[in-house]
Amino acid sequence: MLEKYPDYRIICLDKLTYAGNLSTLKSVMDNPNFRFVKADICDRNAVETLFAEEKPDIVVNFAAESHVDRSIETPEIFLQTNIIGTAVLMDACRKFGIKRYHQVSTDEVYGDLPIDRPDLFFTENTPLHTSSPYSSSKAGADLLVLAYYRTYNLPVTISRCSNNYGPYHFPEKLIPLMIANALNDKPLPVYGEGINVRDWLYVKDHCKAIDLIIHNGKVGEVYNVGGHNEMRNIDIVKLICKELGKSEDLITFVKDRKGHDMRYAIDPTKIHNELGWLPETKFEDGIKKTIRWYLDNREWWEEIVSGEYRNYYEKMYSNR
Repeated sequence: MLEKYPDYRIICLDKLTYAGNLSTLKSVMDNPNFRFVKADICDRNAVETLFAEEKPDIVVNFAAESHVDRSIETPEIFLQTNIIGTAVLMDACRKFGIKRYHQVSTDEVYGDLPIDRPDLFFTENTPLHTSSPYSSSKAGADLLVLAYYRTYNLPVTISRCSNNYGPYHFPEKLIPLMIANALNDKPLPVYGEGINVRDWLYVKDHCKAIDLIIHNGKVGEVYNVGGHNEMRNIDIVKLICKELGKSEDLITFVKDRKGHDMRYAIDPTKIHNELGWLPETKFEDGIKKTIRWYLDNREWWEEIVSGEYRNYYEKMYSNR
């Protein structure tokens, strides 16, 4: 956003949970049009204080607990951040007269599709049918956002995207986990038989979609953002092995996740027709760019794997 709109002021509010890494923002920390604030979106006082100071006109809620496995272990954290946090942000938007509130959601709110029906896709009218505490918390937030639009006339939009991949991806997720483990010759754990299908979207393509929606999207609307890049998990892992010159013997099949969705696939016709958006990055190109990034930025993810990245915040802020 700062590259495209150098005159915009961008405020990043982040709790810096285990998945937050301040070194990701290293290149913009000294930009006079950028401000980082460490706070929790569930903290009403902190949020309202920041709104009073900065008076933002557009708010994009990327903040979420997002790892399905963790939601199965501790659902309450997901309900707190993903639902209560959304309500706190929208209350502040109402109080301070924000021009647009945008909710970044997920295709997982639709549940899953059968593998033997490649003709079926999620549209914006597909009923919500969640499988995990994570997707339930995101669906709950979506319903709350639409209720604030109807009840309070809050100018909202929602985007539901497929699985993202690309640089700076926290290494508990499939692609960065497989890259990191393969580079260290560690086992590559694959759920079940690895036949679950996901639609993959390169992260910059997703950001371009959000940019279009917050500037040109119609208030009160939901936009599905999909990559048209459907891949089986096992094929992605094999592709990563091939690109890194590693043996497929590293692949280890593990017990399947509870309630594991079989297939996600998004129909992005609406955002294409209304806003002119299309994914620009083919999976074959995006995965190569992603692997190259992890090879060139080993320090970033090795610090995460070792736990050292959590000291970065202290290093950055102890002298400020």
